[in-house]
Amino acid sequence: MKQNLFEFDRFFIFELANNHSGDVEWGIKTIRSFAEVKDRFDFNFAFKFQYRDIPSFIHPDYHARLDIKHVKRFKETALSEEDFLKLKNTAEQCGFLTICTPFDESSADKIARQKFDALKIASCSFTDWPLLEKIAQTDLPIIASTAGASIDEIDRVVTFFENRARKMALMHCVSEYPTVMENLQINQIDFLSERYRFCTVGFSTHEEPDNTDSIKIAIAKGARVFERHVAIPSDKYPINAYSSTPEQIEKWLNAAKSAYAMLGVEGDRHVFSEKERNDLRSLKRGVFAKSYVKSGEKITDVNVFYAIPCVEEQLLANDMSKYAEYTAKKDIAPNEAVLWENVSYRNLRESVLDIVNKLKEIILRAHIALPEKVELEISHHYGIEKYYEWGAAILNCINREYCKKLIILLPGQKHPFHHHIKKEETFYVLYGSMKVTLAGEAKYLKAGDTITVSRGMDHDFSTEEGVIFEEISTTHFKNDSFYQDAEISSNRDRKTLLTFRSEWLKSDVK
Repeated sequence: MKQNLFEFDRFFIFELANNHSGDVEWGIKTIRSFAEVKDRFDFNFAFKFQYRDIPSFIHPDYHARLDIKHVKRFKETALSEEDFLKLKNTAEQCGFLTICTPFDESSADKIARQKFDALKIASCSFTDWPLLEKIAQTDLPIIASTAGASIDEIDRVVTFFENRARKMALMHCVSEYPTVMENLQINQIDFLSERYRFCTVGFSTHEEPDNTDSIKIAIAKGARVFERHVAIPSDKYPINAYSSTPEQIEKWLNAAKSAYAMLGVEGDRHVFSEKERNDLRSLKRGVFAKSYVKSGEKITDVNVFYAIPCVEEQLLANDMSKYAEYTAKKDIAPNEAVLWENVSYRNLRESVLDIVNKLKEIILRAHIALPEKVELEISHHYGIEKYYEWGAAILNCINREYCKKLIILLPGQKHPFHHHIKKEETFYVLYGSMKVTLAGEAKYLKAGDTITVSRGMDHDFSTEEGVIFEEISTTHFKNDSFYQDAEISSNRDRKTLLTFRSEWLKSDVK
């Protein structure tokens, strides 16, 4: 069973068109010549033909009018159905998938009957609705060129096939033969990819055959299917200005191969080379002791500095994130490099993300609307490992002459006794319930209740079921929270500050 065309990437179509010149043996020779080129590349390939029912395609009054370019060309290069089947069979024997373009309804029937792998809609037929209706009755994958089609026309054709559950590839195409470089309009690949996200997007080319730049750009733009006219030279059958010889196709495919090599990994981060890692490390700042660091002391900005050059197995400035906690395992002298072997390490990231996702759950339950940009302050007074017992989450909303915060306590959390000197605040409960101890007296609040805390008044708060409340106050000042427990006040690392977009509510934070 053959693969689905629309699962292909790096898919190259050789368009024979009328370059068989009405000579089936010449057509077979052409296919075999390009098969030799194909076999040197690890891409997916198809050979494409064109079907016209000449008796009905050309008006009966014009059959003898060989002064008309297309009438002459199509009449002189006509092949029988038997001859076309020979070409199709040759392409398949050479390892090509086969594609065919119908220009009339009976040709569409013939393509389906002959079991081609896909059907191509030419740009001139893009809105040929009688033909599209016939094509829609086949079960073949569809590739459609869009030269000369307006946005409205593309919308209509895409919708037409989507409504019939037909997948299709859209080919950016400019039908100037040949197309000069400044008219290639390769940015249209971006446009089609963005507007028609469920369609594979490709590039059908008519530029001069020696042009190998356009294929590189098209690949970089995200095109996945590529089509080019092909022919082999002879004195008997001249080549038109936009058809490529086997030698030109090989250069074209080598340009594509080069483009894929330069683009590298798609859809994931690439693996870094050892040289890249070493080159970067030589420019990174190492961590050095600023003062004498005693064993058991935490490594912080207070007692270290960052400079080059770093040494092997040294902590780098890049390692000093807010989630990383380092503790000296031995005394470290001033200006000495802080080595990994001389510190213990604890990664707080997983703990923080677990907290954030639990906060998301209670916010969603409470149906609280958040600003687009969320400044989140996680207070863990006795360390993050005790956050679910002692802690709070604060979402800073406004801080001017007036201030508003949203404060969240998870079920079972307590916030310890403290007071403020500069600000007065009022709590307004939005969700859940809480206990506030104010001047030694316990107050129990539920959603809709308020309580005001005057300056200098000691207070704490706690919850059994979880609570979200507004803190509405005068201006908030840093270092205006004074805790009864001196251990909290001396803990410089009791807050973790994060910034999110409100989209974080739609999925787990990672």
